[in-house]
Amino acid sequence: MRLNGKAFEAVAALVEGRDRSDLYHSALEVRVPEGRFVIEQAPAWTGGAERGVVAEGAVGARAAGRFKLFRYEIRLWREGVIPDLAEAVAGPQRVSDDPARARRVLELAPEVPTPVWGRDELDAGEMWNSNSVVSWLLARSGLDIEAIELPVGGRAPGWQAGIVVARRQLEHDRLGRADHRVSVS
Repeated sequence: MRLNGKAFEAVAALVEGRDRSDLYHSALEVRVPEGRFVIEQAPAWTGGAERGVVAEGAVGARAAGRFKLFRYEIRLWREGVIPDLAEAVAGPQRVSDDPARARRVLELAPEVPTPVWGRDELDAGEMWNSNSVVSWLLARSGLDIEAIELPVGGRAPGWQAGIVVARRQLEHDRLGRADHRVSVS
């Protein structure tokens, strides 16, 4: 994974005419009185029930997703583990102490969109990946996503894609409710 990330960033920096940056992978740890949960997007393994897998998607191309090697999973893992947490650049970042907001994030996890990883199937302007999943969950839960600062000196490709898709869905939901109103004159 690390080598693929370095190769991706080298090509992206060359194409965009900029210096290389560190790449960041996002995951969430959510604490509620009922327990601690980890939400992340990771390669699909066998036996997903023990990791709380709530959704899966294809990697690279939809047709490739028929093979387990080319699938990812969205985990809502009670007492789960974030394998690369020790490598976090700035350490974990607390985004809220509100238990209701934390529960909302947990409720939304099974609803995360699952387009093809590494592609922009949702026309959000960048590829969908783990960063998209996290930013989508935070934005959909009502947290002030603009107040969340990414670590300095790097990039989180896909972060904006999650925000774009979440805002699009929130607007659709808002308009959908308005469309169902009946007015009597």
